[in-house]
Amino acid sequence: MSELINNREERQEGLKQVIRDLHAGKSVDEVKEKFADVIEGVSPTEISQMEVALVKEGLPIEEIQHLCNVHAEVFKGTLDEIHHPDQMPGHPVHTFKRENQALSKLMDEDINKALEDFKANDSKENIIKLIENINLLWDIDKHYSRKENLIFPYLENYNITAPPQVMWGKDDEIRQLIKDAKSSLTDYLGNKDEVIKKIETATYEVREMLFKEESILFPMALETLTEDEWINIYMESDEIGYALVGPEKSWELKRVNLEKREEKEGLKEGGYVKFETGILSTKELNLILNNIPGDITFVDKDNIVKYFSNSKDRIFARTKAVIGRTVENCHPPASVNIIQNIVNDFKSGKKDSEMFWLTRGELFVLIQYFAIRDDNGEFVGVLEHSQDVAPIRALTGEKRLREEA
Repeated sequence: MSELINNREERQEGLKQVIRDLHAGKSVDEVKEKFADVIEGVSPTEISQMEVALVKEGLPIEEIQHLCNVHAEVFKGTLDEIHHPDQMPGHPVHTFKRENQALSKLMDEDINKALEDFKANDSKENIIKLIENINLLWDIDKHYSRKENLIFPYLENYNITAPPQVMWGKDDEIRQLIKDAKSSLTDYLGNKDEVIKKIETATYEVREMLFKEESILFPMALETLTEDEWINIYMESDEIGYALVGPEKSWELKRVNLEKREEKEGLKEGGYVKFETGILSTKELNLILNNIPGDITFVDKDNIVKYFSNSKDRIFARTKAVIGRTVENCHPPASVNIIQNIVNDFKSGKKDSEMFWLTRGELFVLIQYFAIRDDNGEFVGVLEHSQDVAPIRALTGEKRLREEA
């Protein structure tokens, strides 16, 4: 047994050295030749463990993310040889792979053809055709959102944190590349070569992410998550939506105890809550919170997400999988430091509130954070409220209550 443990430790150290050498500037071919024995037969789980270890040793997430494609290129030959049983139609992974196939077809056929036409003639007609196809590619945002909000939380429950953080960062980079490609077309200034490069870069990164998902993320998740966790993911996927295609058919679930699931998440109806100024049934309270304009999220003093409202016009995607997660793991890596600073200022008493605002299409979103304290001034948690205030900003004049004649 000790020999087996030592071999595992040696293999992990070898895998870490692969990444260190890449980050030191060595080429993919050099590293492959030097570490051929270590790389051979590497599994997604081993890669996950290696990335977690490197982060704990101080290697920034951003550094792993920066050379993510190079890492994938090093391990690609061996990961391609790893086989996993096909999932039943309707299983979340089966649906993710269907989406990947549809995205690949969109890029290989429609976008490539439209891009070749554009290269030959940058006419208005060809530009519009490219924009239409880039708009379809943007559907990938739903694919990434399901991955980030449904699969990542469960992996983090098993202390698999580094790969999700790295992948989330790459997802955001791809989102921005697609946006930039579309903007270069909608505001086309005759800079054909620049536009072509942006589109080719975006589609290249999308293809690289397809490989990382199918060779690393999905096998790792299938090895780790329980059937009940996959059932939860399946049941919450419709809320976010799908990219280009949906599930092939309904997943034939083996079992699901809805009563136990609702009871566990504290959503079962019944009982009353007594307040200083009144009393409400849990049903009434739930309906009131869900009908307050905007999105409400509460994070307790230990940085754990305990509640979010479920209004019909949510601005930011939320799923029940976030309940019990640390707030840091509920945000993209780029914004984690900002969230941590807000929470630290609230805990120290330096601040009691903070706000941000941004535009999303026609929405003007105001995001407010409030420190919640008890009667003794002790910090209890953070309340986040997000609301589209565009209709409020547009108000002019007066509209007064009048008594009926």
